[in-house]
Amino acid sequence: MFLVNSFLKGGGGGGGGGGGGGGTAMRILGGVISAISEAAAQYNPEPPDMEVSATELMNILNKVVTRHPDLKTDGFGIDTCRSMVAVMDSDTTGKLGFEEFKYLWNNIKRWQAIYKQFDTDRSGTICSSELPGAFEAAGFHLNEHLYNMIIRRYSDESGNMDFDNFISCLVRLDAMFRAFKSLDKDGTGQIQVNIQEWLQLTMYS
Repeated sequence: MFLVNSFLKGGGGGGGGGGGGGGTAMRILGGVISAISEAAAQYNPEPPDMEVSATELMNILNKVVTRHPDLKTDGFGIDTCRSMVAVMDSDTTGKLGFEEFKYLWNNIKRWQAIYKQFDTDRSGTICSSELPGAFEAAGFHLNEHLYNMIIRRYSDESGNMDFDNFISCLVRLDAMFRAFKSLDKDGTGQIQVNIQEWLQLTMYS
């Protein structure tokens, strides 16, 4: 598909090392998204027929993180990317449509900046003491019990969260908040779901 091929083939920027390549890779993909968005808005009221699979998402994200040596990561695995696609895939096609991918990509850019901002010791990871501030900057205000659960699930034994786990966690949090709000029709902060709705929310994620 056009966006992925353009990015993966044209986004190398000469193969040089250092942080400049990371900015180039981010700008290339951002430019492709902007160009498609503008063309679609000008010439066609419907977005382009473009979808991103979990494998394509994995290739994009790993190409980006290799250009950011200051981000500690083991890379984005296929299971992580399948999970990210699942929680973002509102129409359950198994792929991300154009608007879904654009929403995800814009969030990743914002969360990457937050990750770097709150990595105050420049370890390349977010430690347990840095995590609440980072999540609040991303718009998620959680209680201590939830933070402890997240640390156990997404951090290593020392309580340090690397970049791919940070992004994976925030993608899921964002999706869960949006799902809750869509079901909380009256804005009461409470929802009631039947077993089928619950299974749909929890199994495909």
